[in-house]
Amino acid sequence: MPKIKTHSGAKKRFKVTKTGKILRARANKRHILNKKTTKRKRVLRQTAVTDVTNAAKVRKMIPYL
Repeated sequence: MPKIKTHSGAKKRFKVTKTGKILRARANKRHILNKKTTKRKRVLRQTAVTDVTNAAKVRKMIPYL
């Protein structure tokens, strides 16, 4: 059976933890930051765990990570 190609965009955006959870960056931190509170921007800096509903799809895109 041939190898599965890793999705180039997904390998840059996701990281797998030791326990198998998939980490992602939070959205809404790129522009229009004036109206967002400091607390909100601080929270957006942190990584988040990908939701269970999307985890299977992401795992298929990054099979060897």
